[in-house]
Amino acid sequence: MNRLLLAVSICLLTSSLAPAAETDRLPGYVMRAAADPIRKADVNLDERRKGPEIAAFAGIKAGDQILELIPGSGYFTRLFSGIVGRKGHVYAVWPEPYARMAQRDTDALRLLSTRDDYANISVDIQPAAKLSAPRKVDMVFTSQNYHDYPDRFMGPTDPAVLDREAFAVLKPGGVFIVIDHVAPAGSGLSDTETLHRIDPAIVKKQVLAAGFQFVGESDVLRNPADPHTKKVFDPSIRGHTDQFVFKFRKPGSGRHG
Repeated sequence: MNRLLLAVSICLLTSSLAPAAETDRLPGYVMRAAADPIRKADVNLDERRKGPEIAAFAGIKAGDQILELIPGSGYFTRLFSGIVGRKGHVYAVWPEPYARMAQRDTDALRLLSTRDDYANISVDIQPAAKLSAPRKVDMVFTSQNYHDYPDRFMGPTDPAVLDREAFAVLKPGGVFIVIDHVAPAGSGLSDTETLHRIDPAIVKKQVLAAGFQFVGESDVLRNPADPHTKKVFDPSIRGHTDQFVFKFRKPGSGRHG
């Protein structure tokens, strides 16, 4: 009898856990894009950068128009290209001051966009205080670069200007994804030039002031072991910094929730 009760208990526990495990899975369309053999060079980065998880959190869908701000080496650009497909587009945008320092990246992404596999990518260089696309977009995405805007090499440019530009280029209901390195609480913008970090609270305050709604955050890049006081390039923390992933929405009806 005891063995029977134990077996029933185990079955009930297993069945109660099954729905949670199912909801934790990535959407099939994200998994298929992530598993595409064309990404073989990026797959090894997925565990650290969490691209598929972030794409799912952002709600990227086939046909979406995405403006990716400061794409760097193009890790997210390539993944997003696969998800949005032929009917979607990824507008890779660099602010002009940043592009001067990143010509290798801009040249590499321009070359990539000439390949048939990545024909839905285009590259543009724009003034730091402007943000535009040929059409309204479903998403503006920036990873690890919001903190650069207040720095000397970028003008400096008030990040509040960026937020207003992002708001203007989005469709109603479109989303703004901001990922960046966490600075100590209460530090505001004081560590952007020195540690290349930013206080999440100031980011949220600035973006909300532009008219956005805060709709959630993901903890896939959080690292509680990060002391928040080291430069992000310090070998002891580089590649493993504590990062916030914020999702904001422009009010109005649209595809994203």
